[in-house]
Amino acid sequence: MVFDYKNKFKLSQKHKNDEIQLIYVLKWLVLSMFAGAFTGALIRLFLWSLEIGIKYVKSLPDWRYLLIPFGLFIAYYTIKLFAPEAAGHGTDKVISAIHYRASRISAKVVPAKIFTTFITLSTGGVVGTEGPSVQIGSGFMSWIALLFKLSAHERKKFVICGASAALAAVFGDPIAGAIFGVEVLFVGEFFYPMLLQAISSGVVSWLVCTKLGMVYPKASIVIPSFNYTTLFITIFASIFFTFVCMFHIKCVEKIGELAKSWNVAQPIKTMIAAVALIFSGYYFGDDILRTGEEGLFSILNGNACPWYYFALKSFLLAITLAGGGSGGVLTPTFFIGASAGCLFAQIFGLDIGLYSALGFIACVAGAVNTPMAAIFLGIGMFGAPIAPYAAIVCLITYVLVGPRSLYSTQILVRPKSDAFVLAEPNNTHSWNYKPRKFRNKFMKKRHFKTNKNNQ
Repeated sequence: MVFDYKNKFKLSQKHKNDEIQLIYVLKWLVLSMFAGAFTGALIRLFLWSLEIGIKYVKSLPDWRYLLIPFGLFIAYYTIKLFAPEAAGHGTDKVISAIHYRASRISAKVVPAKIFTTFITLSTGGVVGTEGPSVQIGSGFMSWIALLFKLSAHERKKFVICGASAALAAVFGDPIAGAIFGVEVLFVGEFFYPMLLQAISSGVVSWLVCTKLGMVYPKASIVIPSFNYTTLFITIFASIFFTFVCMFHIKCVEKIGELAKSWNVAQPIKTMIAAVALIFSGYYFGDDILRTGEEGLFSILNGNACPWYYFALKSFLLAITLAGGGSGGVLTPTFFIGASAGCLFAQIFGLDIGLYSALGFIACVAGAVNTPMAAIFLGIGMFGAPIAPYAAIVCLITYVLVGPRSLYSTQILVRPKSDAFVLAEPNNTHSWNYKPRKFRNKFMKKRHFKTNKNNQ
């Protein structure tokens, strides 16, 4: 009898590989669930404190709007003195840390971000909760990873778990939040090796939040059956939402650049931003301030809003950040998308609830380049019947918005369409595309160089 050593070696190696894979899965299930539980509890505490602060300020007489400049001043100088790296909106900072700083996030960022976002939002500043939540979750996970001396690769995974858990807690949708935390890192490519860990941490975070009393509001919309007419209208709506996303991104970007280039003292910039916020709050009410969550769900439930609300909200978000306020940009974008959908529905005599919901998810897809997360968010919030509408509106908006994004640190791995060419192929931040008249010449030159190198 001849013993087949070759096949025995292959079989033993296969079993060894299976054991390694099983250990890997079990290890990261435990770590990601820990990250989810810890982050979920932190985010619940953060959101609860925000609820208390906002509720108290709203209960005050109309002079409460005069608290806005104090909130902006305190937020700006707290960050400047104690944690300059916490400036701006948090998700962009976390993406930058993952890509360029080996996922190292300073421990000072977390308390600074909690306090400054609390004071900005409570007094009436227009920012979101998702950015600081991501910094809180990722910051603590980075600190824990450094404490236990995890490798740089493992630290990166742990930080992404914290980000996904935080987003799941804020969105109230564990799958959409987890996918967003992975999808937002790269444009044009999905980071599949992190999907298991992200969803595990997101689900646990969401469970912890709900167990601790977090209640997520729901909207009730009527979704008609999908047919050729609704297909045509949805495509047309996608084009409209594309222009809304472009306007929103450009508004935040240009006002931020103008504020940085304007050679005056920061207190003057802060006072100008505060005056605009005071005026808006006094004349348009509290729905236009802060994250706009109450106004958002009012629109989603079919109540009309003024046609200019999406532009006004975008402007107020930009000046809050330029004036020294601290917070995210995505949750105000929810309101911007919904109010734009309301405008589209009013112009063409359509259902406000349905098209505000489509505007809401389209702006998530287009403004920050996360179409898959936006589709899952739509299905999670409005039910499975919205899936064909959501898929069309999110993907068309995502492609047509092109290289633009509210998050400047996103890496463009590959263009969104073969029709586009990066201006600098070796530079992942060259968001500008070559004009069409240069594109064919550029592609031929690149093709020639590739063939020459292959030879």
